[in-house]
Amino acid sequence: MIKLIRGGCYYMGGVLVKENQAFMTSEQKEQARKGTMAYRILKEHNRGDEENLKLKFDAIASHDITYVGIIQTAKASGLKEFPLSYTLTNCHNSLCAVGGTINEDDHVFGLSAAKKYGANFVPPHIAVIHQYMREMEAKVGRMILGSDSHTRYGALGTLAVGEGGPELVKQILNKTYDIRRPETVAVYLRGNLRKGVGPQDVAIALCGAVFKNGFVKNKILEFVGPGIKNLSMDYRNGIDVMTTETACLSSIWETDEKTREYYKIHGREGDYKELKPSDPAYYDYGITINLSSIEPMIALPFHPSNAYTIRELLAHPQEILAEVEAAGRKLKGDDSFTLTDKIRDGKIHIDQGIIAGCAGGMYENIAEAYEILKGKSTGDGEFSLSVYPSSQPVFKALVDNGYIGGLMECGAVVKTAFCGPCFGAGDVPANNGLSIRHTTRNFESREGSKPGNGQLAAVALMDARSIAATAANGGVLTSALEATYTKKVKKYTFDAEIYKNRVYHGAFKANKEEPLKYGPNIADWPEMIPLGKNLLIKAVSVIHDPVTTTDELIPSGETSSYRSNPMKLAEFALSRKDPSYVGRAKAVKADEDARRETGRLPDHVLSDVKDLNVDENALYGSCVVAVKPGDGSAREQAASCQRVLGGIANIAKEYATKRYRSNLINWGMIPFTAEKLNFKVGDYLYIENIDKYIADGADKIPAKHLSGHSVKEIELSVGALTPDEKQIILKGCLINFNAGR
Repeated sequence: MIKLIRGGCYYMGGVLVKENQAFMTSEQKEQARKGTMAYRILKEHNRGDEENLKLKFDAIASHDITYVGIIQTAKASGLKEFPLSYTLTNCHNSLCAVGGTINEDDHVFGLSAAKKYGANFVPPHIAVIHQYMREMEAKVGRMILGSDSHTRYGALGTLAVGEGGPELVKQILNKTYDIRRPETVAVYLRGNLRKGVGPQDVAIALCGAVFKNGFVKNKILEFVGPGIKNLSMDYRNGIDVMTTETACLSSIWETDEKTREYYKIHGREGDYKELKPSDPAYYDYGITINLSSIEPMIALPFHPSNAYTIRELLAHPQEILAEVEAAGRKLKGDDSFTLTDKIRDGKIHIDQGIIAGCAGGMYENIAEAYEILKGKSTGDGEFSLSVYPSSQPVFKALVDNGYIGGLMECGAVVKTAFCGPCFGAGDVPANNGLSIRHTTRNFESREGSKPGNGQLAAVALMDARSIAATAANGGVLTSALEATYTKKVKKYTFDAEIYKNRVYHGAFKANKEEPLKYGPNIADWPEMIPLGKNLLIKAVSVIHDPVTTTDELIPSGETSSYRSNPMKLAEFALSRKDPSYVGRAKAVKADEDARRETGRLPDHVLSDVKDLNVDENALYGSCVVAVKPGDGSAREQAASCQRVLGGIANIAKEYATKRYRSNLINWGMIPFTAEKLNFKVGDYLYIENIDKYIADGADKIPAKHLSGHSVKEIELSVGALTPDEKQIILKGCLINFNAGR
């Protein structure tokens, strides 16, 4: 299905050619390197040099988990008005069932900020963030930055990046997004998908091929080839949004008449233009995908890259599910988690199906799901099916064309636009339940269960078509290739009046006299202190898992309601991975607070570290040690929660994503790496002259490592830092850096 080209290649004459077969001169290669779509778009937005990019985006977007913190950070840094198009959507905290009024308080704050500083405001239930941005803000050649990791509009010719909130703050303050020029990967599509195979099947197959080996990590995927013309825009968008799960930086696609038609349908034909690579164009790596060979796929717990064909799973259910069951029991810490019990009479029985969000909730996914279910029933047993159209315009078109009524007649429950099923704030399965979802992620506990309370459910990702086939078969796992149905669906019509009459269109219309409206839960950021000269660090959590997700660092779901209150949210940090972390971190912070008051570390700390001969007035902070932290969501709270609890660093072998490392830096935390992670909880590190090492951009930083009564000299690294990043760490965080300027 998918082949990887581990080396340079050229896209020339409509085909992908390996570099050693192209016979190009060095001059021709350099010219071809500048022929990619990504190169041209980046060049137009770059304020730096050829290799060290300083990017200014055309627009930014946030949802209601992140925009309060972003606006509060920007306000503390000197915000007067938004200098670029900013869209605030309300699709994450719209159904959370905790905290009383605090969710709606955030929405009231968001609208008041949109009026005061000049932004667009999309009320709850109107659209999920990425569907709205596709429909209203994407534009060929544009760059959009979003505070959500699935910010991907490449199929519409827009180079979009998902980052933590502080990177949006930089854009708001007329600063730049600084990054080394990313490598590009050609994704060459050929062939045509069979009926019953959908965009999620392509996406899961791609994730399975490239995530674990890091093949596209922090690179830009550039989709080219004759197979593109055989994909509708909904299919392209559905594949594109899932590229986040490959760990790439961004994506971009060739545009064509179908792209033009999409813009025309949405009343924005002027935002279309042809976008193609030069002939030839050079890529650092290549991927070929034969769409004709893609089968219905399933991504089993606990990652989108845990990919199997449904055919393979059904042929070997006991062996495959037993492996996942064992992984779940390890996560839960006991033997009560079960999956193999879903196998009855050789069939796999599913408890729940969901089609939702920016990946699943698009028009064609839902319309085809109905065609498969038409005349059948989801049944009156344990299995249930919920459908969330991705926007009110999509919902209305589905209503007008009879699909919603038809799904209801089949037993499906249809709900409004909401991202909850993607992150555990809606449709949480029962303990030991197995849910199949056309959503974006299936990390452990992301669906809302709490292993610390003896709960663990399982989510497998599938395409809407196979979910519908399973629903039509009474909840028995079924490939859509087994379904008999018509693939042809009624034409989609976009109703612009829905947004015209309900969305607040306030971009570039700041009213500085408008007051901000604060609810009782919305709190300012606490003080972050500068780095100082000498640094004492205590390891308060050590995680040995191969990868640590941002969901494990700060859980999603019900905690989302507290995202506007830094200290309350921090109480949930690592709660599902290391429940003792918060208490340990608070103890270190209390000792640091005492040092700041007295000018001397407390006696019990000095006694613990007497073998290190530390400066009695050294800055004291905590750190998390993990093998590869930061996979998944862009949410900066994964870092900021550690910071407000006194965190000063992470130590890792590598960081799963560029965005998590950036989040650490922007919150004044040092992103250390080490070749060996021989640390235990309670170990200390002491670094003298840390301020000089950071300011000088030192390749290696010597440190003393105290474990028990044994002291070892070790070396740490922080990797390349921009001049601004060095100053942000030295000043203590991005807020201090901006306020000081």
